[in-house]
Amino acid sequence: MSDLAIRCRGLVKRYPPDVLAVDGLDLEVARGECFGLLGPNGAGKTTTIEILEGLVPPTAGEVELLGRRWTDAPRALRARLGITLQETRLPERLTVAEILRLFRSFYRRGRTVAEVLALVGLEEKRSARYERLSGGQKQRLAMACALVSEPELLFLDEPTTGLDPQSRRHLWDVVVETRRRGHTVLLTTHYMDEAERLCDRVAIVDRGKVIALGTPRELVARVAGTEVVEFETAADAVDEAALRALPGIAAAARDGAGWRLTVAELHVGVPALLGHLQARGIPLTALATHRASLEDVFVTLTGRRLND
Repeated sequence: MSDLAIRCRGLVKRYPPDVLAVDGLDLEVARGECFGLLGPNGAGKTTTIEILEGLVPPTAGEVELLGRRWTDAPRALRARLGITLQETRLPERLTVAEILRLFRSFYRRGRTVAEVLALVGLEEKRSARYERLSGGQKQRLAMACALVSEPELLFLDEPTTGLDPQSRRHLWDVVVETRRRGHTVLLTTHYMDEAERLCDRVAIVDRGKVIALGTPRELVARVAGTEVVEFETAADAVDEAALRALPGIAAAARDGAGWRLTVAELHVGVPALLGHLQARGIPLTALATHRASLEDVFVTLTGRRLND
């Protein structure tokens, strides 16, 4: 049995007339791993995950899930997967329990309806019609439908987009529990805190390519440094080369109306910056510092923010 839950090589997806959604993407996900595909809207995350799920055929490339290809035994392979789409619509007039019984009937083995209801925290809503659920409850029910078969590999495409903080954290707990049971999770998201909290490794995707791969901590340390300083001035008289030459500054770049500095030593870099601006008579209008994150990794690699 392969140690890989997911393996794809040279994955390409083109849409006519000239859209290249996925551009030669390579990916390996180990069994039992929670793996994150990160990137802004339009980066190719959803197209990639739909190809892996067998919903969309690739233009080119190879895909293996759990050591099998979709051309081998698609029905047997699908029985081993759980899928939560970016948007799920279920029968409005059915109750929560009826929907789960329906999905459970599709599989030879799996969890009971009661087990899944407890897992996603919907016990009190078992008799409620789908149309009367809140957005967070509907998303939890969609997750329950994906988990009812006890899948070896769980796909989650933007599972917490638009949810309130409480519902979001509840779904995080479900992912942690799924991972604890030894199952593999592939998660797409554009929330960096979500990836840092849940994922063993992440791949940052931009324009259909993987541009960085590693654990969240490795990527932050390797790409973004330790601390980030963001500042704005009243006059557009700051010289990038001069900023890079300051003590403690590892990198400097424009960021909208201001500047973004990667700082190895905050106690050295900030005083050097303030002294530099004061000596040149450049008034400072805003200054903020924070520890580097995956968001900073993306900005460093692409020059854009995730919401751009």
